[in-house]
Amino acid sequence: MMSGLAVRLARDEAARPGSSTVTETLYGADDLTHLEGLDAVRKRPGMYIGSTDSRGVNHLVNEILDNSTDEGVAGHATRVEVILHDDGSVQVDDDGRGIPTDVHARSGLSGVELVLTRLHAGGKFGGSGYKTSGGLHGVGASAVNALARRFDVTVRRGGKVHEMSFRYGEPGVFDGPGPDAAFTPQSGLRVTGRLRAGKSTGTSIRYWHDPRYFETGAALDVEAVRTKVRNTAFLVPTVTYVLTHHEGKDTFHFPNGLSDMVEFLAPPATARSAAPS
Repeated sequence: MMSGLAVRLARDEAARPGSSTVTETLYGADDLTHLEGLDAVRKRPGMYIGSTDSRGVNHLVNEILDNSTDEGVAGHATRVEVILHDDGSVQVDDDGRGIPTDVHARSGLSGVELVLTRLHAGGKFGGSGYKTSGGLHGVGASAVNALARRFDVTVRRGGKVHEMSFRYGEPGVFDGPGPDAAFTPQSGLRVTGRLRAGKSTGTSIRYWHDPRYFETGAALDVEAVRTKVRNTAFLVPTVTYVLTHHEGKDTFHFPNGLSDMVEFLAPPATARSAAPS
């Protein structure tokens, strides 16, 4: 039997830096955490949207807007509208091709559910989806979905109107308007109507972010959204951007692209003439 001194010496040796005994005893496979799906986004939102202050709230808008812009850059959309609703939700509509609604062979999910619930899924990694694109490359929309109390998507494609809703990235059905309506989990894309003749294809997304994932006081900055939309319009001269908010409506269309941007940023003529040579 070991004496009290021997026991204390053994404990000291185990606790000594570099000792393999303390490592094996206190750190094992059960101490490793594997976050699946969108859990990682909710656990560390700043890793996916850059920050959890007001900039992060605005970044959610940017990610959805960038997806619609990709359709414009690819030549499939001519109009993108951003609506900042009074209830705090954000809506982005475009007249592009619409998110694919057919079933993805490997996952068994519709294209809509795949890109909105799986990280690193989308048309930006090859194939014929996009030659150039912005955003987080398959993370943006699903990250927004993960942080949203409610996320609604409407896709107009193939002569039909398709709809799907999510709560924190989980597909289902809301029994009424707004994020507080009763929610029933339910997978699958729903066909809710026919696309009338003359109506354009496209995608509409509306989401309500959850403030719990952001710092206290973090809020959407309307002026920052306006700047983002205007700057995007400079870069995509073939698309008209419309921003609707509580103060009114702003329309941005710059057919001359960067030339219009230079003219916009240049100081007034009177200021130029008064500047020292």
